Amino acid sequence: MKLAPRFAVLLAATAVVAGCAPQTSDNSSSDKDDQSGTLRVWLFQEVGNDPKAKVVDSVVAAFEKAHKGTKVDVEYIPIDTRAQRVKAAFNDPKSAPDVMEYGNTDTAGYVHDGGLLDVTKDFGAWSEAKDTDPTAKQSVTVDGKMYGSPFYVGVRALYYRTDVFKDLGLQPPKSMAELAATARKIHKAKSDLYGLVVGGAYTYGAMPFVWANGGELATAKGGSGSSGGSYTSAIDSAAAQKGIKAYTSLFTSDNCPAAKCAVMGGNDTITAFAAGKAGMAIGGDFSHTAVEAGKVKGKYAVVPLPGVASGSVAPAFAGGNNIGVLKSTSHRTLAVDLMEQLTSKATQASMFGAMGFLPTFTDVRDAAAAKVPFEKPFVQTLAAGTKFVPASPGWSEIDSSLVLPTMLQEVISGKKSVAAASEDAAKKMNSAFSSAG
Repeated sequence: MKLAPRFAVLLAATAVVAGCAPQTSDNSSSDKDDQSGTLRVWLFQEVGNDPKAKVVDSVVAAFEKAHKGTKVDVEYIPIDTRAQRVKAAFNDPKSAPDVMEYGNTDTAGYVHDGGLLDVTKDFGAWSEAKDTDPTAKQSVTVDGKMYGSPFYVGVRALYYRTDVFKDLGLQPPKSMAELAATARKIHKAKSDLYGLVVGGAYTYGAMPFVWANGGELATAKGGSGSSGGSYTSAIDSAAAQKGIKAYTSLFTSDNCPAAKCAVMGGNDTITAFAAGKAGMAIGGDFSHTAVEAGKVKGKYAVVPLPGVASGSVAPAFAGGNNIGVLKSTSHRTLAVDLMEQLTSKATQASMFGAMGFLPTFTDVRDAAAAKVPFEKPFVQTLAAGTKFVPASPGWSEIDSSLVLPTMLQEVISGKKSVAAASEDAAKKMNSAFSSAG
């Protein structure tokens, strides 16, 4: 993927001077603010991680050069096991990193657990922060305070094989009904391919089906989203059940057999598509690098995931990751500075070129999308309206305990009906919301 050279001018224009130290404050749980030593960083391991690592290595090299006597130790951790690693880090500061990448769905929970450092003043004093997308800024905000810096924003759309569609005389589906029918046509004609590869552990691949059918994950009851208000699960509503049924009906022998697909997560489905084993897949703009590195390079295109009505776009999860500083750090000033370097305009432009991650700075994102036509369906999806998870600390428990994947897999396996599985999931969600306060 050779996108990075296109941003040479942008990188030069937005290069950050690493030596500018941020403001300090007294909200760290550590009484130290060492100006040298080793900073530990945890970042997520991606499918096809090398391009990401190269960008990070460049940032780290510049940071170490600007801060004599300082070393940065970067570890890439599996996304699927992050909950256990982070919980252990919060409980044992000695094993904790100084700086950490985290999913924007984890913000409220991590703040509730007391693990993230309040960087409100630092972010406000950072000259680049003024161009941050408001939605991205909200993803690091709890009770009006900021606990990190947005790293990238991401949405999912429909990847499809142009060679397969041409061979079978198919057109990109314009509705969810057409999507299912097209998937089955592909598998019938080419039995070695999944029509639409889906995953029983792929929560954010399933949720557009729920939202497109008018369902919701939960409804707020008297609380502001960014303030961690209380919620009641809505996953067992009639509309949500209709969406669950639409998604789980794709786990059949004429599309994506349950025996193979029920255990798949999002990365698994993209890996299958990139390997040439599927006619379609639901993937993010952040999946581009992995697909480009696979067997389908040059033989695929992307359109927005269709909704229920013909020509509509299914609401997508407004995903993305942030980078924050742990409250237990003994290198507060250096850690905040490194956080800013890892999420700067220059770094985000480079990361877009390397991984296809959409920048959270509006000016950088507009410049990137204008130069890369591939991003059009993702920008269209953002414009059509996105959804987010409940801004409650209870969401971390719901996510880490696999409430929704378990619900999907119970339906897919035939162990429970859609009604029974969604009702059980709703009870678990409400318990998590209640215990979180």
